[in-house]
Amino acid sequence: MNVLFMGPPGSGKGTQSKLLCERFGMEHLSTGDILREAITNKTEVGMRAKSFMDKGEYVPDAVVIDLIKARLSSLAGKGFILDGFPRTVPQAQALDKVLIELSLALKGIFFFNVEKDILVNRLSARRTCRSCNRIMNAEQLSADPCSVTGSPCDFYQRNDDKPEVITKRIQVYQEQTTPVIDYYKTNSNFLTVDGTLPADQVFQIIVKKLN
Repeated sequence: MNVLFMGPPGSGKGTQSKLLCERFGMEHLSTGDILREAITNKTEVGMRAKSFMDKGEYVPDAVVIDLIKARLSSLAGKGFILDGFPRTVPQAQALDKVLIELSLALKGIFFFNVEKDILVNRLSARRTCRSCNRIMNAEQLSADPCSVTGSPCDFYQRNDDKPEVITKRIQVYQEQTTPVIDYYKTNSNFLTVDGTLPADQVFQIIVKKLN
């Protein structure tokens, strides 16, 4: 079972990815994680990506696609969730070609729709532990021991979780990905999900579509 998740920051993709992975044993693949893993493992394509990053340049689409292809090839039939990719129509077209080459297909393409004001409120309430990177809501901070230090987590607000930065992130996302959403809308496996619903309801909607 292979799934594509699309949606702005804070729309609930991460929560639903975790639930799907727990239920079906799928692999959650985000471009950032794939990139970091390839660089850590010093793969050929990872080193190509690093050469651009070291110069402060964007990693070209061709290199990102090679990273995605290599990671999908390594799954040995295990289902996956693509999260945060593709971000542009050319990337979506390139992904289509990769899936055909690997004899893979997307069973579900989900767009998590949430209004900007709700996203800003959600993300600006996030706090992150400086040591273990645990994320919690500012109104529900836990005193449980940090998995790294053993002391209570030292929560802070990341710069990219500040309202002014979030607003810019959402604007950039909308400008980049609206054409991608339009690209996939004609696919019979595409579904727009109301990301403001409770997480368990969203999960049931996704599972129903996949079944």
